[in-house]
Formats: sequence, C-alpha cells, structure tokens
Amino acid sequence: MPQPLSVQRRNLIDAECFVLDNSLRESTVGQLRGHTLENKWKIYEQVKKVGYQNIIVASFNHMTRVGDVFIEELKSKGEDFNKFWAFSEFLESIDKNGVPDTETIPIGLVKCKKLGIRHVVIEFDLVYKPINYKKFKMKDIARHMVKLMTWIRTNLSKDSKIVFNIRDFPKAMHNRPKRVIRVVRMISKLKANERPFGFVYEDPYGKWLPEEIGCFTATIREVMDNNNWKNGHFLCHIHEQWGLSNATTLQCLANGATGIWASLCKVGAFLGHSSSSETLMNLIRLGNKKVLKNYNCVYLRSAAQAITEVTLGTRADPMQPVYGDRALDAVFGVDAGLDRKDFNMAEFFGVETVMRMTTMASPEMIIIRLKRLFGENKQFNETIAAKMKETMLKDMKSNRKEEYMSKEGLALLFDRSGGNSTVLIINVLMLTK
Repeated sequence: MPQPLSVQRRNLIDAECFVLDNSLRESTVGQLRGHTLENKWKIYEQVKKVGYQNIIVASFNHMTRVGDVFIEELKSKGEDFNKFWAFSEFLESIDKNGVPDTETIPIGLVKCKKLGIRHVVIEFDLVYKPINYKKFKMKDIARHMVKLMTWIRTNLSKDSKIVFNIRDFPKAMHNRPKRVIRVVRMISKLKANERPFGFVYEDPYGKWLPEEIGCFTATIREVMDNNNWKNGHFLCHIHEQWGLSNATTLQCLANGATGIWASLCKVGAFLGHSSSSETLMNLIRLGNKKVLKNYNCVYLRSAAQAITEVTLGTRADPMQPVYGDRALDAVFGVDAGLDRKDFNMAEFFGVETVMRMTTMASPEMIIIRLKRLFGENKQFNETIAAKMKETMLKDMKSNRKEEYMSKEGLALLFDRSGGNSTVLIINVLMLTK
C-alpha cells in the first residue's frame, strides 16, 4: 500500500534515483522530423555532460535504422560501450492461435550481439490481445525470461544489466494484477546471480492518476522486497497527456520506484513525458543531496534546452518548467513568497532571476530590469518605476497591447513614461523606428 505522506516526502529526499537515460530514443518518438546522425551526436554529447552512466542508444528491429549506424560510429570513436543499452522485444512473433514463438531469439538481442551492446531493456506485455494467456501462462513468461537472460549472459556479457519493461503496467495492474504479481514474484525468487537488474514500467498514454500508479508501484515494490529482492531496480517512465506526468513520477519514486528511464527534455510521444531534468530538479528542491553527487545537475537546464532545439529546431516552450526561457522569472516581486530557506532555481543554475515586466511587477523589479539592460542611472528610481507601471495600466485600459520585456519594449515604456533617455536608450529607440 502507498506510504504515509511524511514517509513519501522522506523517500524523495533520500532517493538515489537511478537514471537510465533515453534522450537519444524518446525525443525522436512520433516527431515530425526524425534524428539524423548529426542530431544523435549532439544529443549524446549533452547527455555525457550531465554525467549519466547508463544510456539507451538504440531500439532494434529488422530494418536498419539510424541508431544502427550511430552505434558503429560510437565504436569507431572509442566510446565506452559499458554505458550503452538498447531495446529489444521479448517475443519475435505470435502465431494465429495466440501462442508466441519462444524458440527464436528476438532480432533486437541478435543485433545487440552483432553491434556489441551489453545491456538491454526487454519489452513485454501482460494484457496484449493477440496473446492467448491461457496457453502462454505466467510460468511460461517467467521461463522465457530466464531463457533470454541465460542467452544474454552467454552471448553479450556475463555482467549484462537486464531489465524487463512491463509495457502495459497500469492497465495490467488494473485489469489483471495477479499476472503482474505472479511474474514479478517468480523472478524475485530466483537466485541473486540469476535475477535481472530489475523491472521497469511505464504509463504509455499518461492517462492514469498519480495516486493509482503510486499504489501499483507500492504493490510491486512490496512483492520484490518480500522475496528478498530489495536491491532490485524498479524504474518508471510516465508519458504526458493530461498534465500529470511529473506528479505521477514523484508518486512512483515516493512509493518504491528506484529511479526513472527518461529523456533530459520533455519532448516525446503524445505530448511528451516526465523528463529527467524536471524529476531531478524536483528532488533537489525538496532537499535531495544524493542526486547532486551522482549527476552534474547544474547542467540539466542547458542540456534540456540544447536537446529540445536539436529535436524540434526551435527553443523549448517559454513556460516549460525548469528549462523554458521564462522558467526562472520573478513575477510578483523580487522575493515574493520566498524566505531564506526556499530553493532558488535561478541561483542554483548560476543565472540572474529575470524580472518579468507586467502590471504585476513591483517598482523594485522595474528598476532592476532597467539597470541590467541600460546600466546605472540616477533616473532609475521608484518615481520613474511607478510612472512606467502606470503607463502599462493605461495601455490596457485604452486597448493598447504592448510588450515591455525586450530592450526595445522597455526603452519605449521608459520614454513614454517621461524618462529622459540615456545615450544607450536613445540608440535602442532609434533602432525601433
């Protein structure tokens, strides 16, 4: 069952949060423009700067994808292949009677062997309609898992990290929870050297409530723990559809998930997913010190911005939490609502808090913005700031819609409010004419 709220918060503060980075794959899923080789290299370099040590580099099928070629280039450049993971299907095919082929090794694993990938995410389903689960029972699934793990440790590496992704986890937990529990229990009862690295799971449609997935997570964590598999990893991946992805991820981590598999930026299938940059920053603001030691967290914002731009060809949504251009703005006052103990994200990233110029801005904010853009000047005082705010209000009353954030916009506002323009402001005003 889910933990009490006080325990959940403590779990978040104490979480190690293992990150299996999926920036190279997640950010290209369902995008109008896929990743080129150049794109992949740019993304990979950003991931390295953050310090992630487990990186998914490909998802294999029978076609030759860009990822296949990218792996060859990684090899020629001498990159550390002990960091690399790839996706593979659990089954190669299913016959017309709903019985899977368990003799053929999936092409994803065959390609892992060919290309030198040691660590794998094997994806399987527990409520997949084409499979007849009366014929392909839970013990058959567990037996096939053991068979694949044996093959992997023989053909890829005896030290391979193997995780099984319960691709339809929330639906299975809702409709057929006993199936999930049985499979996890059987794998948990294996000898320590026979078990996988862990299980991973996802909400592929982002439609389940945080409390629901938190409860499902706590249930499976309990099954693992009760069968002496307390060090088994259980990683979550939550897609965005209804604005709940980050809250759901935190619920998972608070209720037994040991980490996440995610891209540094939100971009992904549907409306995206809960990114590692947002998750880690949420943990940090709550007081988590462990992730600060594990990763280069001060670079999260820059990395997420860069990967978004590589993927979309544009900057992130300005209102995107953590790495959007407006994410660090002060809106209601320089220190409105904050005390000395509160986390300051702008300070954490080593940048100045941007004073957002609206009718909600305080005179102090307007003065700070003027000085930052145009330098020190005796005119930049409470009097002119009050007049500038009054001008903003007059604009709205007279149906005049203006922006005041840019250098040009603020210069015009200063001029229209009776300020004696400095040389710098005059130069800016000249450019606007």
